[in-house]
Amino acid sequence: APWKPILLLLSPPAFSTTCARCAKDRRLRQKRAISERQLTRYFVDHRKVRVVGGRGGQGGCSFYSEPRKIFGGPDGGNGGDGGHVILKADQQMKSLSSVLPFYQGFHGERGGKKNCYGANGACMYVKVPVGTLVKEDGEVVADLSQHGEEYVAAYGGAGGRGNRFFLSNENRAPVLCTPGEPGQERVLHLELKTTAHAGLVGFPNAGKSSLLRAISRAKPAVAAYPFTTLNPHVGIVHYQDYEQIAVADIPGLIKGAHLNRGLGVSFLKHIERCRFLLYVVDLSVPQPWVQLQHLKHELQQYEEGLAERPCVVVGNKIDLAESRINLPLLREQVSERVIALSALTGDNLEELLWHLRELYDAYVKTEQSRGQSPVKW
Repeated sequence: APWKPILLLLSPPAFSTTCARCAKDRRLRQKRAISERQLTRYFVDHRKVRVVGGRGGQGGCSFYSEPRKIFGGPDGGNGGDGGHVILKADQQMKSLSSVLPFYQGFHGERGGKKNCYGANGACMYVKVPVGTLVKEDGEVVADLSQHGEEYVAAYGGAGGRGNRFFLSNENRAPVLCTPGEPGQERVLHLELKTTAHAGLVGFPNAGKSSLLRAISRAKPAVAAYPFTTLNPHVGIVHYQDYEQIAVADIPGLIKGAHLNRGLGVSFLKHIERCRFLLYVVDLSVPQPWVQLQHLKHELQQYEEGLAERPCVVVGNKIDLAESRINLPLLREQVSERVIALSALTGDNLEELLWHLRELYDAYVKTEQSRGQSPVKW
């Protein structure tokens, strides 16, 4: 019908680069904001990984041939070696969530003619957080506690031999070539122990997450029910001389935590890497010094000497009336320094920050006197 092409000409085009409405938006898309509760789901501190090294390349089998040189002899090159699977500690990694359950190294290439060796397989690097323990059959085989440390998880197989390798006086024309060896295969268990300078240790609802929010930019979940924090959070305290102190919010402990009650062992393992401890007690409860005794008992039962590290007692919730009554009683019962503050209102946070810096400076001097480099953030 004659009216169809007329309608097609009058209808607007499906896409136009000149029309503002149809033009493609070339602005960079921003990442979708993830809430703190969603972030805690992605924190993984244990991962089972199967690693297999790359297979070696097969050796080449060929004979050299050119005009007027009929019997050139064998010239098959060796195959390339398989690539290794290497675990590398990286400060940018904070969780084992990005570690896959299986890694296969790159294979070596086959040997070529004219004595050309096959290329070796490239090494596969797997980035893991600093403080990752590598275990095999329950035994620790590597401790990646420094940035840039590497551990060869699986070695690649050796490349095969070409027929040039088998040349001898008895066999002037060998046709034998060997295949490449398979790579090493292992099953490893990766366990993350949070590396921080200070660790906030306390019972549930003692105000550890609120305190970390007050002294750093970390935003752990805060609620009025116990075990709000199920994974450790690390906050960075900045000072005017550009020093940075990492403070870890350890999930709340209960009585019998060293017996793995309430996931106690999975929480206690993150305290092992802390250089000094901040015992956070709730001053509003009756006899707050009993909490401190129970916390030290759990740490001592879990690891000998863990409760003897440099520490300070932080009496939280000083803004309540009951806390002002219990504060002098707590100072009489304990021998450590007690810093009373309120994470909610921010009262007396300066004293905690100054004492935190003193503990950090003492730790740096101790490490330097031993000839070791202190952990920096």
